[in-house]
Amino acid sequence: MFQGCLGCLAVIFAGLLNRIMLSELGFPGLLVGGALAFEQFMAPSRILFGQISDAHPLAGRHRTPYIWLGTSLFTGLAVLSIPLIFRLEEAFQGGSGWSIGLGIAALCGLFAAYGLAVSLATTPYLALVIDLTEEQERPRAVGLIWCLLTVGIVAGAIATAVSLRGLDGVSDPAVLQPVLLQFMGRVSLVVLVLTLCATWGVEPPAASRQVPLAAERRDDAITLRQAWALITSSRQVLVFFGFLLAFTLALFLQDPILESYGAAVFGMPIAATASLSGFWGGGTLVGLLLAGFWLVPQLGKFGCARLGCQLILAFLLLLVLVGVTGRSELLCLVLIWFGVASGIATNSALVLMLDLTLPEAAGTFVGVWGLAQALSRALGKLLGGGLLDLARLLGPGAPPYAHFAAVFLVEAGIAGLALLLLAKVNLRQFREDTGRSLDRVLAMELG
Repeated sequence: MFQGCLGCLAVIFAGLLNRIMLSELGFPGLLVGGALAFEQFMAPSRILFGQISDAHPLAGRHRTPYIWLGTSLFTGLAVLSIPLIFRLEEAFQGGSGWSIGLGIAALCGLFAAYGLAVSLATTPYLALVIDLTEEQERPRAVGLIWCLLTVGIVAGAIATAVSLRGLDGVSDPAVLQPVLLQFMGRVSLVVLVLTLCATWGVEPPAASRQVPLAAERRDDAITLRQAWALITSSRQVLVFFGFLLAFTLALFLQDPILESYGAAVFGMPIAATASLSGFWGGGTLVGLLLAGFWLVPQLGKFGCARLGCQLILAFLLLLVLVGVTGRSELLCLVLIWFGVASGIATNSALVLMLDLTLPEAAGTFVGVWGLAQALSRALGKLLGGGLLDLARLLGPGAPPYAHFAAVFLVEAGIAGLALLLLAKVNLRQFREDTGRSLDRVLAMELG
């Protein structure tokens, strides 16, 4: 349920505010994408927060107090973002360079703090999942977590579309701010309460635990330096890291501009564009389940990942073509199928991530893969808005459709790059290289 809450707030915090800043308030795309990217640039802090929750229990518990603290912080910051955005809009209208600079710094700082708070909550949460599950149960647990995250995204999109229907066609900041502030406050309160209910009593106190956490029995674990030696021992690590960068970027480059695409090219109101993430999320949920229960067993991990990337490339091209028609119902249909393709590719990529690890350094390897995904999501938010600004600069007389189409075509090219990198991933070579390196590490420990 926590992951569902996180997905719900994420689509509102990122998707809705992105639309408001770009379309209603007229903020530069590079500013919006750059500010949103600060959340993902905080991803390296996950390593620190994981170590803190391992070593420093609060009230006898290693995980849940940090989950509650992080959730309290990011829900509060989500509410504070609304007045800050409109204060920045006032600064732009006033034309004061000092006020604009200060407002931009504050906006980027708030998004960075939001990213830190999310990392503080989610890292101990994932560690708690590992603490409470056996090794054979974890792949199913990861699949369930991603499904719930997608359900939360869909629920957030539906809640936004229903609650903000009265803002259709409204661009007056004096009308927008109080309605958005009230809506964000209610959603944040619901997320906080549901998180407390979902995690209350899940983690037993350390004193009553019969089997200690991994953090409490590290005597036989390899060191961080040795884990790094394992990571750098195989060229396949770099290849798969590059694949994850390109794959995730191909999924999320359109994210900062999708709702603006619906507004500028299809003439969709706020409530309708907010539902676009719901169509994509619903398709992703179907794709995750379809791949997990049928396609991966039938086609294999690599075959399914290849199919998913090919479908992503095809539907990105369709996303360009559908803009020519200007029909919003076709846009929604394409986004559903784009979501299905995303789910298929995501499921198989997650399975590959689990395979491209060693049990002796699983946390380090998963941390590296997570860093690749977070980095590319940050680049997606930054480059999505930046490329849109560049297209507008290079073609000032072109219709809005041409500017958005240029971004989607770049994204399709990145999907093609992901396909090329996937073809170079060799699981057998990875295991041979890291296995030899592990033998050397263990020999040094014994000798």
